[in-house]
Order: sequence, then structure tokens, then C-alpha cells
Amino acid sequence: MTSVLGGMGEGRGLGRGGMITIPNAITLARLCAVPLAVWLILKGEMVLAFWLFVAASVSDALDGYIAKRFGAQTAVGAVLDPVADKALLVTVYVTLGLTGRLADWLVILVVFRDVFIVGGVLMLYVLGSPPEIRPLPVSKVNTALQIALAALVLFDNAYGVPALIVVDALVWGVAASTLASGVAYAARWVRGGGAAA
Repeated sequence: MTSVLGGMGEGRGLGRGGMITIPNAITLARLCAVPLAVWLILKGEMVLAFWLFVAASVSDALDGYIAKRFGAQTAVGAVLDPVADKALLVTVYVTLGLTGRLADWLVILVVFRDVFIVGGVLMLYVLGSPPEIRPLPVSKVNTALQIALAALVLFDNAYGVPALIVVDALVWGVAASTLASGVAYAARWVRGGGAAA
């Protein structure tokens, strides 16, 4: 079982560093769900958009659990997983902003923070100091709050269950944690530490 999860077995030349693993397949499926989520939101199919977002969010926890439980962690997965996560969150936030379901200023803040981090990582690579891909605790909190806010907004639009107080609290939580994580990464780069989204 472990060899299948870890890369279809050493005999096929893929091993545990190979790209074809069950966790990586789940991550790829999440990445492929991004354009579908955008299309569903633009078409106003909010029930389907909500459940697709929930499934994608659950898949993020699932692929991580499988990778750790069965020793199927790969270099490809370490890069692909955060890329799929950010692609989903950023595109959903942008689409919710464009359709008037999220405040423009919050969407701009979330997108700018990610562009800032990616730009910082690229700059460090160019300068010959590639950072270690390692998320900070505040970044994990930020991601959890972003997921919760997007899910709640989608749920409200799908089923018409207002939760304005909770949404407002999450909006400010996302804004505060987004700013805090951006500052934390900047401080770590200045000290020569690792970085990740």
C-alpha cells in the first residue's frame, strides 16, 4: 500500500520522489477544480460552487494526511500543494469580489499579500539565497480564516442563510491576519529565514 501511495513502486522508476502519487493526484484534482469554481460562481450556481469549494478544502487536508501517514511525501507535492491552495483561494476571492459578494479592498489585500510573498521568494532565488518553503504559524491561521470566510459567503449565497455578524468578524480577521503574515514574512526575509505562502 505504501509503495502505491508513495509513487507506484520503485520498480517503475518513480519511487517516493516521483510525481504520480495518490496525494499528488488529489492535489492536481484540486487545481483542476479552480476554473470550474470560477465558472460556477460567475453563472450564479452557488450551491454547486459551495460544495465544490468544500470538497476542495477537504481534499487539502486529505492529501496531507495520506502523504504523512503512508510516507508519500514528494518534492513535487511540497510545491504543488501550496500552489493549488493559493490558486483556489485567490481565484475564488477575486471572483467573489468581481461579483460583489466580497469587499474589493479585502480582495486586493489578499491578492497583494500573495503577490508580495511570491515576489519575495523569486527575488531571493535571483539573489542566490533560495528560501526554505515553510509556512509560518500566522500564515496557517490566515489560510484557515480565508477558507472559512469564502465558505461562509458561498454558503450564504447558496442557501440564503444570513450570517452578517460572523462574516464581518471573519472579514476583519482575514484582513488582520493577512497584514500580520505579510509583515512576518518580510521580517523573516530580512533576517535570512525561510518563507512560504
